Amino acid sequence: MEIAPRRTRDRRGRGMRGPGVMPRTLGTPALGSERERFDALVLSVVKVIDAHWHDRLGLVEYAVEDAPLVPDDWDDAGVPLASVVRGQGATPSRLVLFRRPLEHRADTREELRALVLTVVVEQVAELLGMDPEDVDPRNL
Repeated sequence: MEIAPRRTRDRRGRGMRGPGVMPRTLGTPALGSERERFDALVLSVVKVIDAHWHDRLGLVEYAVEDAPLVPDDWDDAGVPLASVVRGQGATPSRLVLFRRPLEHRADTREELRALVLTVVVEQVAELLGMDPEDVDPRNL
């Protein structure tokens, strides 16, 4: 008696159905949305840099926006990846990363992490008035 080979797909060709990963908490997605994963990536990068430079930076608000608002007469030189507004008095400085332009420039999660790190380092270096090479945590 020979056993028939097991099919790897269902007979209508739709492939696997249902979630591929079980969530840790029932009722919540296991992987989260692209936005949530990007926010978590930015938070992990910002924690390292802010922990090291907090004494010199002071209070900085970090934010993520989907895309920058560019004026109608914007020259097509490029889309900004981030924006920094220096704080004055009791108003904290604000560093905003733009998610969609950053994601479009990276092919993999590793490239995206490296790009986010580079952009955050450049913006923090601008706030501190230093060279980005001196701010980068990989050089410390």
